[in-house]
Amino acid sequence: MPARVQDRISLLGFGSAAIGNLYRPVTDQQAFATVQAALTEGVLYMDTAPHYGFGLSEKRLGAALAELDPRRRVVISTKVGRRLDPRPDADLSQVRQGFVSPEPFESVFDYSYDAVMRSYEESRARLRRDIDVLYVHDLGRYAHGERHPKLFAEFMAGGYRALRKLRDGGAVKAIGLGVNEWQVCEEALAHGDFDIMLLAGRYTLLEQGALDTFLPLCKQRKVSIVVGGPYNSGILAHDGRNGMGRTGPLMYEYQPAPPDIVARVSAIEAVCNRHDVPLAAAALQFPLAHPQVISVIPGMGNPDEVRGAKEWLTLPIPGAFWAELRAQGLVRPDAPLPVIA
Repeated sequence: MPARVQDRISLLGFGSAAIGNLYRPVTDQQAFATVQAALTEGVLYMDTAPHYGFGLSEKRLGAALAELDPRRRVVISTKVGRRLDPRPDADLSQVRQGFVSPEPFESVFDYSYDAVMRSYEESRARLRRDIDVLYVHDLGRYAHGERHPKLFAEFMAGGYRALRKLRDGGAVKAIGLGVNEWQVCEEALAHGDFDIMLLAGRYTLLEQGALDTFLPLCKQRKVSIVVGGPYNSGILAHDGRNGMGRTGPLMYEYQPAPPDIVARVSAIEAVCNRHDVPLAAAALQFPLAHPQVISVIPGMGNPDEVRGAKEWLTLPIPGAFWAELRAQGLVRPDAPLPVIA
């Protein structure tokens, strides 16, 4: 039986939105150095999307890997569901849809058959290589609210057929959703056949609601999970051994964290202090304890962030730390833990 592409995905993956100039410009040289650092640290799974810098992330990743990964050992995932429309009058110096990009485009949701096929071909050209995993980007109520039923029906009638054609014909090895909510993943699994889900921010040290029904369903259906957003937009990306004394707002869900989230993180950090555990290390290692989770992909915008993530992922954490989190009710009692002493 041929090996699944999921079995080649490294525990630490590379989230490439930052090299698409997320919120601020990054030079070509810094983007290249960041990809190079990831390869040096053994990161063999890299995720991107047309939306990230309106093609810039894919272009930079493709250029770097053409030089650094000629044997194509890296597993590449990208996304469909957002087409890139020309915007020749765009002010390229300003933040547009979260990115400061020199690419004169904007992304527009489109889950139709033709848009998915065209997006796949355009991504393949920018990446200069075949695509291993193809996700549908931001389907669901989290992104679309009341428009979700209409767009979901559009996807199942069109985009899903395109994904099946690409996978069944061998053009890609696996298909799934790349989303910020597990509910739409369950809905998709009720209507179609998927291999892997990229779930951002919904199975983390702070949130484990996916344990209710979604992760058991994935186990039953043999669907793998990649956890994106393991720091919950930044509030968990901290050493954790010096309290909450950070400058700037504590970000959660892309905005300043509400008081209840700040209080919960403070309680987790108190446990970190007692066991000399960096909060970010616990945040990266926690999701991987679940048997369906095969990778965590924090965003990485420079080589230091890559090296820091690798250090946090491999840092030994005492079992007593995880046991205390559970005893204090700071993680769910049914959540698998890396070690319990």
